[in-house]
Amino acid sequence: MELNSMKINEIKELMEELGEKAYRAEQIFRFIHQHNGRDIAELKQIPLDLRGKLKENYFISDMKIFKKFSSEQDSTVKFLYLLDDGNIIESVVMKYEHGYSLCISTQVGCRMGCSFCASTKEGLVRNLTAGELLNQLYLAEEDLNIRISNIVLMGSGEPLDNLCNVDRFFDIINHDKGRNISLRNITLSTCGVVPGIYELAAKDIPITLSISLHSPFDEKRAEIMPIAKRYKLGELLKALKYYSEKTGRRITFEYTLIENENDREEDVREMARLMKGMLCHVNLIPLNPIKEYNKGRPEKKGVLSFQRKLLEFGIPTTIRREMGSDISASCGQLRRSFIEHNK
Repeated sequence: MELNSMKINEIKELMEELGEKAYRAEQIFRFIHQHNGRDIAELKQIPLDLRGKLKENYFISDMKIFKKFSSEQDSTVKFLYLLDDGNIIESVVMKYEHGYSLCISTQVGCRMGCSFCASTKEGLVRNLTAGELLNQLYLAEEDLNIRISNIVLMGSGEPLDNLCNVDRFFDIINHDKGRNISLRNITLSTCGVVPGIYELAAKDIPITLSISLHSPFDEKRAEIMPIAKRYKLGELLKALKYYSEKTGRRITFEYTLIENENDREEDVREMARLMKGMLCHVNLIPLNPIKEYNKGRPEKKGVLSFQRKLLEFGIPTTIRREMGSDISASCGQLRRSFIEHNK
């Protein structure tokens, strides 16, 4: 079992089973999550015989930086990681005025099938463990000699399709004996897995919830996102209003603008109707084309016009700052190109 996927109370229970003092759990937890420890043999704070017991049935999962790409346009850095089982995932470090943000993957591949997303084209391979989610952060910080303050679960994979491990990640990353990153500095992006939204609401975790919307009409949204065939907008919005009321947190709607597909006047008006009275914010994203999705990217003036109209309806709206375009920094693009090259 992965030691770096275990919560501190679980390590304490393990120490009790092994006849060890409870404080050993804190030493192990700090070694992994404060000092980036990856080898039990190097855990010098605990006795040699305890290290031996741990090595019999436990390990610290690791990954290696397979390739690193640094943007020449800004400070964005993209990592391809090689997992223990030979799979490839990716994450992106972005520098803002407030500090460094890291966009991490939650699965190897994805089964949601969104038409313009590169990460889903090979389907879902497997879920990432909590330890593998954490390792993306630890390796990026170590390689760049930085401290990351914000985390976005918006890389490859659907976080609510791997909620068990994502929830463990939240617990470990927020713990004061580990990285102690505030949950309010974490954003989870979902395509709209309704049961997972209710489950998140029940946990009352103060993260930011971000929803991939992409159309305010069920039929058009289902063309772009197959998940919309299962969960209609009415059902999704009901879940989001419940989440917002339960947690007091503002919902972010991610909206990829596709020329002549979802950037029309009727789209603006329907979005305004659906979002009326909601504690929400819209983040507009001009389409980043991939070869498997042959649709157009709106011109800048069209994006600005769409934003202005939403603002006139009283919907807070921003345009996402494009970063790392010269290194294919959108989720799944580098992994996808690597897979194709090695077929």
